[in-house]
Amino acid sequence: MSQGDQGGPASRVVVVAGAGGPTGRAVTARLAARGDTVIGLGRRAAGGVTAVDLTDGEAVREAARRIGAEHGRVDGVVHLVGGWRGSKTFADTDLADWDALHEAIVRTLQNVSLAFEPLLRDSDDGRFAIVSAKAAREPTQGNAAYAAAKAAAEAWTLALADALRGTRSAAAILVIKALVNDDMRAASPDRRFPGFTDVDDLAAAVAGLWDRPAADVNGLRVDLTT
Repeated sequence: MSQGDQGGPASRVVVVAGAGGPTGRAVTARLAARGDTVIGLGRRAAGGVTAVDLTDGEAVREAARRIGAEHGRVDGVVHLVGGWRGSKTFADTDLADWDALHEAIVRTLQNVSLAFEPLLRDSDDGRFAIVSAKAAREPTQGNAAYAAAKAAAEAWTLALADALRGTRSAAAILVIKALVNDDMRAASPDRRFPGFTDVDDLAAAVAGLWDRPAADVNGLRVDLTT
């Protein structure tokens, strides 16, 4: 379930939700390398990732109880669950895409944040982070459902930030256009990926949230597209 236990008692305990993909692996590796105890949750159990259905509120609450009991605290939660669906025009939008994106992006965020908020409130140096997109504030006709889901996720995270105000923890939003990794570059060697954020740069931004006081980070929207 965890990586980086060699960090000892002083290491942070960080939960990465959606840890099974390239982005999750990059974030997990970055945090573990600095000595954090990283607990990966994902759809499937593999490579240190524990299988938890993040769309099931009770399953997530049980995971939070188990992690809290085993480690004594949680100092960070990184929500990386996402997905994209779109259409050519606004009129072509399929509301089934909204249903799927709401479940993947919004519902999982709600379940994870509600389950872990008490543990974050008790942390001496806690951080909660989501990955949003420029589309949340700059929607186009073909990504109406995706942009709406990301906007909802941002609003939910800012509500969490308000709940954490006055504590030693903070909630922040990391904004991208899209993500790119080495496998994508290898598959499309002639593609430039303009404006994309490398997963390793995203991982560095996540780690950097602990480099500033919680009060400075809380409610922050960090643009990683520039």
